[in-house]
Amino acid sequence: MAASSWRGAVLFRTVSGLWQPGPDAAREWMTRLPSLLGCQRRCVSCVAGPTFSGPRLASASRPNGQNSALDCFLGLSQPDNSLPFRVPAVSVHRDEQDLLLVHRPDMPENPRVLRVVLLGAPNAGKSTLSNQLLGRKVFPVSRKVHTTRSQALGVITEKETQVILLDTPGLISRAKQKRHHLELSLLEDPWKSMESADLVVVLVDVSDKWTRNQLSPQLLQCLTQFSQVPSILVMNKVDCLKQKSVLLELTAALTEGVVNGKKLKTRQALRSQPGTHCPSPAAQGPNPQPVRDPQQMGWPHFQEIFMLSALSQEDVKTLKQYLLAQARPGPWEFHSEVLTSQMPEEICANMIREKLLEYLPEEVPYNVQQKTVVWDEGPGGELVIEQKLLVPKESHMKILIGPKGYLIARIAQEVGRDLMNIFLCEVQLRLSVKLLK
Repeated sequence: MAASSWRGAVLFRTVSGLWQPGPDAAREWMTRLPSLLGCQRRCVSCVAGPTFSGPRLASASRPNGQNSALDCFLGLSQPDNSLPFRVPAVSVHRDEQDLLLVHRPDMPENPRVLRVVLLGAPNAGKSTLSNQLLGRKVFPVSRKVHTTRSQALGVITEKETQVILLDTPGLISRAKQKRHHLELSLLEDPWKSMESADLVVVLVDVSDKWTRNQLSPQLLQCLTQFSQVPSILVMNKVDCLKQKSVLLELTAALTEGVVNGKKLKTRQALRSQPGTHCPSPAAQGPNPQPVRDPQQMGWPHFQEIFMLSALSQEDVKTLKQYLLAQARPGPWEFHSEVLTSQMPEEICANMIREKLLEYLPEEVPYNVQQKTVVWDEGPGGELVIEQKLLVPKESHMKILIGPKGYLIARIAQEVGRDLMNIFLCEVQLRLSVKLLK
């Protein structure tokens, strides 16, 4: 089979025997925001600012900001339902975000809803996948483990359907939590999320040859305890595999050879030509209550299997359409302008921590304390943020600043660019590094 036929999100259809690539890439509705300019050099403090003249924090006619979510549900501006799907921005005002989260949802006549929990090992790509599904980066992502420290919530609202994504920390054992003195949230939040889940997405990094052949005991225990919740398997980072035949072996191992109550037909699937996306038949009756086998390596109760790269918008579109189709009649939980339950300051702190994890070596980023000292509107209407980064050692301080202030400048620039895309306004970010006393 040609390598090109493996591109796209592939849904392993065992019942129908089809091997199906993802559809064409979704049309982008936003133009890319220009990059931020410069910063001060040769100093501890760094400033990053934008050069484009986009929407400001506020205007004379709109007290809550141009086309703000708060104005929408107060009736100051009315959304045009005839427009194509739009990804809402996150408000830069904590009060507005609070009001939006508690406001009565603007449901259509026939609302549908689905609560989805993403589970997987640390660094499997859960936050990357969540960001791609949402259409805007609101969750921190890095190559280091434990980037997500607690449960984070994202909301997809399209037409009459609302999908609520619960991006959880990577599942770890209690022994590891105690040994590394990690927060209890890393241990508890995935289990709490399962209590209200309608669907579980289990994410496996197939590029990691040390962990990809089996599900962790913690994950299997979680699936067994909540076996009444439907689950699907998402095999992530398939673009990193040189031999695509490995996917068939991994599929058999991770599913125990059974998907949707049917035996895998791997040979038939391998011979099948790519086809269009179609729903698979329902499982033949409810599955019996499974019992956790200590020797178990896979989960034989997945309803579907997706193979994709979470970095690809085209790949993820197939999974997104599947999630929207799984929604059932029920009241929405959030207003259509809600993208995440996080506060703006929390998003900012997480984005900075993401860059610290990305650029600082070993244990250094885990010892940095963050303190926001300024969050205000600037003279030109831009959002001005100032955060202090406190480090315990002078050597850590030198590493974080970098030669001639290069590293701290780069972090400020990249975080500022991410925040502009989240808040859809101009952002001026100032970072300073100080020694803990």
